[in-house]
Amino acid sequence: MPFSSDHIDELNLLAMFDLSSEQEGIKVHKHSAAPEMIAAAERLFIKGLVTQKDGGYLTSLGSETAEHTQKVLSVLSSK
Repeated sequence: MPFSSDHIDELNLLAMFDLSSEQEGIKVHKHSAAPEMIAAAERLFIKGLVTQKDGGYLTSLGSETAEHTQKVLSVLSSK
């Protein structure tokens, strides 16, 4: 099963988190963010990966998922 465009948007949002600090979250601003990023943040919240509907902090499951996401991105980006 391939990644859907919704999956890609969610993965892109997870890739934006700074995993070096649990104190850093992200905020997806409704007035300036792309509609697909707003929707991705809401889906991640519903799935229990972030603490707020507009981003916030990663939950423990979100942190683990973001770590895997960023590892996959690193591998795919290497030459």
